[in-house]
Amino acid sequence: MNTEIEQANRRKRSTFAVVFLTIFLDMVGFSVLFPLFPSMLDHYLSREAVLGGGIVTNFVTNIQSLSFVGFAPESSFRFETVIFGGALGSLYALLQFFFAPIWGRLSDRIGRRPVLIYTLGGTALGYALWIFAGDFWVLVLSRILGGMAGGNLSVATAAIADVTSRESRSKGMALVGIAFGLGFILGPALGGYASTWVLAESSDATFGLNPFSAAALISLCLALINWAWVIVRFKETLSVEKRNPAGQPKPAIFQLGKIANQNVRNTCLVYLLYMISFSGMEFTLTFLAVERFNYDPMSLGKMFLLIGLTLIFVQGFFVRRFVGKIGEKNMAVLGIILGSISFVIISHSFESTIFYTGLFLMSAGVALISPTLTALTSLHSGEGDQGFHLGVFRSSGSMARACGPMLAGFAYFVYGSKVAYLLGAIILILPLVIMFRIAKPNHENTTNSQP
Repeated sequence: MNTEIEQANRRKRSTFAVVFLTIFLDMVGFSVLFPLFPSMLDHYLSREAVLGGGIVTNFVTNIQSLSFVGFAPESSFRFETVIFGGALGSLYALLQFFFAPIWGRLSDRIGRRPVLIYTLGGTALGYALWIFAGDFWVLVLSRILGGMAGGNLSVATAAIADVTSRESRSKGMALVGIAFGLGFILGPALGGYASTWVLAESSDATFGLNPFSAAALISLCLALINWAWVIVRFKETLSVEKRNPAGQPKPAIFQLGKIANQNVRNTCLVYLLYMISFSGMEFTLTFLAVERFNYDPMSLGKMFLLIGLTLIFVQGFFVRRFVGKIGEKNMAVLGIILGSISFVIISHSFESTIFYTGLFLMSAGVALISPTLTALTSLHSGEGDQGFHLGVFRSSGSMARACGPMLAGFAYFVYGSKVAYLLGAIILILPLVIMFRIAKPNHENTTNSQP
């Protein structure tokens, strides 16, 4: 008996370690480009100027023709820089949106381990391509592979659900938030510092080294470590008898309407709407900090450090300790309210103290939202639908991250930062209303989805 318990505990620890590393690396891969957008745009524009034009040159020309620059008088950034960064980030998130339900459903059929092995191999291949992204289209291809493989977050999250009881589900999901927080700290820092490391002089070849190869090489090493860890240490968490039969239909692109469980549909919808607002405000923070406070790269690094540390503290301490007393639903409602308040504060912040107060509340809000909504989705799902439902949930967040930065960037540069953040606060009213339509979960073990 003791041996069985010990084996179960070892499997749980191994699963947690794999999931933590997988999600951490995904966030690093997503955010490592944040500080590189301006220099990356300039690099490929300069390269294409020698070659007589190309994808980036045509992109900038078309954006400039829209004549949005100057609508917001306080803006000193080139509009095309913001849209370029938003487009690269959105591409990654959009591919996650497409593939998260597919990987999730596939893992419900064949198990979590083989899907993780295949997708983590794809992640490593994407970083390897980035190292040799001499031409811009190679960089785009690497982001496509990374985004497709990044859809495996639904599988990693489902593995957590497999090895945790319903009573401890939210505490397990809080681990996901800690990984996000650490990734959000390391990703931008890695991109900023590694951009100063020169592996070799830039090559003129299509597949050649570039100024960003060092950041890509470090990311590749981390991805290979994760891949090897899964192959050697990760044990399957979904038993054969709990898998869905092979005859289940393949997921389509838009899955929200296909979920019969109303509670699961509503949690996915809340997450979609919340993340549209949050990801947009998150994306424009750098521009606002520079515009209002003249932050240099070091000050921006401190800003991201605060956000990451807040995510870690709130999810690693507050959520894990108090979710059992407060409840997942109430904690999610609190997170939405904090997010709305934070956007109002940031919109009116012209002093660093007020600005940092808004940043703290914003970070605390999303730290409460992410693990609790994930847990609610899982708790309202049956064992055979965990991967699929969590896949739709993650793809909803990815779709939001694909749309949010572009919408927020447009609002920021057309109407100004104050209006953009007030709009972000107003948007959060809708997911708050939907939250009251979600039932409190049943924490008793069950094998079927709740209707």
